[in-house]
Formats: sequence, C-alpha cells, structure tokens
Amino acid sequence: MDVIHKIGRRKTAVARAYVAPGKGNITINKKDLANYFTTATLQYKVKQPLVLTNNDGNFDIIVNVYGGGITGQAEAVRLAISRAMCEVDAENRLTLKPEGLLTRDPRMVERKKFGQKKARKKFQFSKR
Repeated sequence: MDVIHKIGRRKTAVARAYVAPGKGNITINKKDLANYFTTATLQYKVKQPLVLTNNDGNFDIIVNVYGGGITGQAEAVRLAISRAMCEVDAENRLTLKPEGLLTRDPRMVERKKFGQKKARKKFQFSKR
C-alpha cells in the first residue's frame, strides 16, 4: 500500500494528512501529537476516526496543518484522517458517516459590515 494523501478543512484551518502503514505514530508539523495538541479533548478528536475503525496502531500519519486556531486545526486533521480511512477500506465509510466525521463543517466567520460594530452588532444608539 502506498502513502495516501488527503486534505481536511475547518474554518480557516487546512490539514494535509499522509497516511502510510506503520506502528501508529502521529506527527503534526514535525511534532508529536501530544506536544502539538496538549489537551486530551483535542487528542481525542484527532484519534477518533482511527479508534472507530479499529486502526489505532496500524498507520503512521504525518500531518501538515496551518491557519485557524487549535480547535479548528484539530477538526481539520480529523476530517483528513477520516477521508484517508475511507480510502484504505470502503467498509470504514459505514462507521464514520453516521458519526458525522466525513462532513466538512461549512460554518465560517461572517464578515464585518461598515457602519456596524461587528458582523451583526450595531453601534449604540444615543438619543441626546
């Protein structure tokens, strides 16, 4: 099996995942998973597709991720790994799809409008 290359996105974060058979090492931006995503919640999000498909220690994953914050990056990595797991075995799609791991979250930050304080918030109206 060759290296599988997949892309995941969330908000402004973009993750490129390279999945190859191995011992289960996950490297993100040349750092170990535990060093890059320090909280247990973010580590769980990244490992979720591997745990659900019972491939926890079967693949070495190298990820390049940029843009956004840490939560957006973690969810972008999760989408990239989920897409790779589907290419490894089509059966995996049946377990990942109901969990919502193959859906690209379309929500983006709404732009600020001129004449307003933020995207929807208006300036305070004073009557004087």
